[in-house]
Amino acid sequence: MRISRRAERIEPFYVMEVAKAASQLAREVARSAQPMIFLNIGEPDFTAPPLVQEAAARAVRDGRTQYTDATGLQALRERISGWYTQRFGVDVPAGRIVITAGASAALQLACLALVDAGDEILMPDPSYPCNRHFVSAADGTAVLIPTTAAQRYQLSAAKVQEHWGPKTRGVLLASPSNPTGTSIHPDELRRIHHLVQSRGGITLLDEIYLGLSHDETFGHTGLAIDDSVISINSFSKYFNMTGWRLGWMVVPQALVPVIERLAQNLFICPSTVAQHAALACFEPDSIAEYERRRAEFKARRDWFIPQLQALGLALPVLPDGAFYAWADCTEAAGRLGVQGSWDFAFEVMQRAHVAVTPGRDFGQAETGRFVRFSTANSMAQLQEAVARLKSLLG
Repeated sequence: MRISRRAERIEPFYVMEVAKAASQLAREVARSAQPMIFLNIGEPDFTAPPLVQEAAARAVRDGRTQYTDATGLQALRERISGWYTQRFGVDVPAGRIVITAGASAALQLACLALVDAGDEILMPDPSYPCNRHFVSAADGTAVLIPTTAAQRYQLSAAKVQEHWGPKTRGVLLASPSNPTGTSIHPDELRRIHHLVQSRGGITLLDEIYLGLSHDETFGHTGLAIDDSVISINSFSKYFNMTGWRLGWMVVPQALVPVIERLAQNLFICPSTVAQHAALACFEPDSIAEYERRRAEFKARRDWFIPQLQALGLALPVLPDGAFYAWADCTEAAGRLGVQGSWDFAFEVMQRAHVAVTPGRDFGQAETGRFVRFSTANSMAQLQEAVARLKSLLG
């Protein structure tokens, strides 16, 4: 069977390959004194809060399970619009919001609508691997630009200008970012966007961790800049609905019918039950619960990162959002007699039964030195993981 060149270009998602290995080992050690601790996947240990669960059950019970419009329930689009106003003080009309089958569908739709064969999209290195594959699946090319800790592992306007070429179509940024948990300063984001606009390009902004900021400097949406920024968002992270596969995108008004036409053909509509459930995300009791959980994520970060530092797992930049720790494992790997984050991750998995993600997925800019820890697990699990790492690393 001949496989398409498009499919051949897509590399394995090594985060999930490591996760499969960790799950297999977890089954083998399930009854041991040290069952596996998973600090490798960016999935909140919290699930949808009570009102959301009740809304889903009610939708099923009442038979509200049939197709919606391809752009999603109008009521949900209006709720999201209201959230932008109340939380961020930004006016985002419901008509510019398109509900999608997760942020992944939103990124695919954006790339299919805006990227032609041969177009180049500038992205930071390191960055979330699937984002570059969405560009590749649209026959474009993701151009990874090395970043440093001094740049908070984010692009700058100067870097964008330096790397802009005749085939450049725009930028795909993420704030807060996976794997680093760092955000772009609002002033720098504005400079980047204005530069991109001056070149006739597009600014795609992955904001799926919006709402999970721990520093007021960075807790803003790029939609505050102007109506031409395209924002991708999700109910998975702040709203704790990972498996519900529901997201949204905010696009310029003129792009809505284009996205709608693509969505009609590719997805028909997002999950109807998930949409009815998500309406309850914006109830005051739900928002209060999400804010309590955000404070818990911050408490985990504040406890866990000094512990890593003490173990020789250095974090060049303190994450200001999301729930990740991007740690240089060079010193710790040397103590275990291995080199690089891939071997370090498997050594830790095998010997301490702690699953972490090696940097291999996230680019080429020194990513072989780094591992990503997820602090989306409980404080008790984080404490046990640190105890095991201390025992292993001495």
